[in-house]
Order: sequence, then structure tokens, then C-alpha cells
Amino acid sequence: MRVTQLRQADLNLLVVFSVLAEERNVSRAAKRLLLSQPAVSRALQRMRETFHDDLLVRTAKGYEPTPQGERVLRELEIMLPKLDRLISGSTFDPVTEHCSFRIAATDNATSIIAPVLCRGVLPMARQVRFTFASWRGDAFEDLTHGRLDLALIGDEGHVPSPLLTEVIYEEELVCIVAADAPYQRQLTLKQYLAAEHIGVDVSEGTQHIPEKRLAAYGHRRRTVITLPYFGAATRCVPGTPLILTAPRRFAKAEAENRKIKVLKAPAELTGFKYLMIWHPRVNTDAAHAWLRGEIRKIGKVISS
Repeated sequence: MRVTQLRQADLNLLVVFSVLAEERNVSRAAKRLLLSQPAVSRALQRMRETFHDDLLVRTAKGYEPTPQGERVLRELEIMLPKLDRLISGSTFDPVTEHCSFRIAATDNATSIIAPVLCRGVLPMARQVRFTFASWRGDAFEDLTHGRLDLALIGDEGHVPSPLLTEVIYEEELVCIVAADAPYQRQLTLKQYLAAEHIGVDVSEGTQHIPEKRLAAYGHRRRTVITLPYFGAATRCVPGTPLILTAPRRFAKAEAENRKIKVLKAPAELTGFKYLMIWHPRVNTDAAHAWLRGEIRKIGKVISS
């Protein structure tokens, strides 16, 4: 084994570089690393000397990696978690080990999964902390660069490679209308298209799944208002002729509201699969495997 260069290297510099490359900002990186800003700057300079390359260059938007910096970062994304687990051990005990997970999820997934997690997982995972963030258009990029650990969203067929996915449950679409709306148990497509709708900004300003289902038949619905949350959208329904298209499990949780009623959606609005998504670099990490296992269990609970 050739370790001449490794003997001369400070592996702590790799951690500093990885965090700085993620944050693209010295002060934010220093805060995460619990170091001073000058210490982070000195570490970057030593990395530059080690690799004979600028690695990160300052721009108007913050630090940007050079081609060599990109290559180093790609290798570190795979190597650092393995080294960390090699040193700390190959198992994860949520009762005794401190760990934090950052999860991006849609409004629907958060409202369905987080309550089960709080009641079923947190009581025994005393040292684990979860942070749920609202879904953003750059969630996949954040997974790639380690700013997120897991993402939860409906399968829309656009998860980029090399991210990994697993179905945690299957979902149906239903229609929430005012309690006195003239509709019966199931809306026809003609009724659905004739009505005005409340949309929910699930991702990038639109509610992709019902829109895609309609587009497959050459149709579009008339959305007169778009809101960021299903809960807020539900509260807008009473006293109006508007239709809110929502996942069945979310609607089930709202069913006690006597000002609304839940109807079957037109047959053309078929269901979808809900996914958890992660990066392959953490696939064998014991802590991340535990997290995926708990989300998998929650999927089974809410599917039963």
C-alpha cells in the first residue's frame, strides 16, 4: 500500500473542505464546524497547498469549486461517511448515540409521517434529533451535497440519478368539497373539469400529480387559487363551490370537519406511490439505514 502522501496529510482538512464546499461561505462553515473563520480560511489554504489547486474560488454567490475541487468533493462524499463509520463502529444505537437527521418533505408527507414518528420513534430514540424542511426545488441537489439526509415526495418520475428510492406507501387522490356541494360519492371527469379548483404548491409552484393525470387526457383544470399547504387549502373549501384534490390519507385526517365532505376523484385521477429518496454514499451507513428502517415501518403502519 502506498501511503507516502497520506502520512503527510491532515485528514481534518478534508472535513473542513467538505463543509466549506457545501456551505460556499466561510462564516456558515465555521459555525457548523465550531471553528473560527480564520481557522477555516487557513485550512482551505493548506488544502490548496496539498492539492496544488485553488479548489474553491470566491465569486459573487460565494465560493465555487474548481474542476479539481469538484473531483475532490465527489470522492469525499463517498469516503468521509465510510471513514466516520469505520472509526465510530458499524452499528447504530438510537438510545445512546447522538445523531441528527435533516429530512425534506412535502406538506402532505410531513402531516402524515411526522405524527407517527413523534409517537412511535422519538420515545425510544432519545438521542436522535429530526429536522423536517419544506420541499424545495433544490432538494435533490441538497441530497447530493449532503445538506439533506432524506427526502419524502410522491413519485413523479423525475428523481435524478444516482439517487436511490424506495416506495414507503401507495396513495390515492380524493376530492374535498363543501358539505353542501351537490356532488355525490364520486365526481365525474366532466364535473371535475367544469368546476373551479384550489391548487396546492407541492413542488415548484404546482400540484404535479393531478395536473399530469389530466394532461394525459388532454385536459387542464381551472385553478383559481394556489396555496402552500393542504391544511390551509382545506379551510378555504367550506362556503365555496371550489374543489380541493388531496391525498386520501390527508383527507381522512380532516374527515371530522363537518363543513366538508370527501368524495372519490374521477377515475382518470389514478393514485401514486410515495417515495423516500437518499444518496448512495449513505446507503450502508448504519445510522442512515436505521432512519430508513423507521420510515419504512411508519409506511407500513399508515398503510394498515
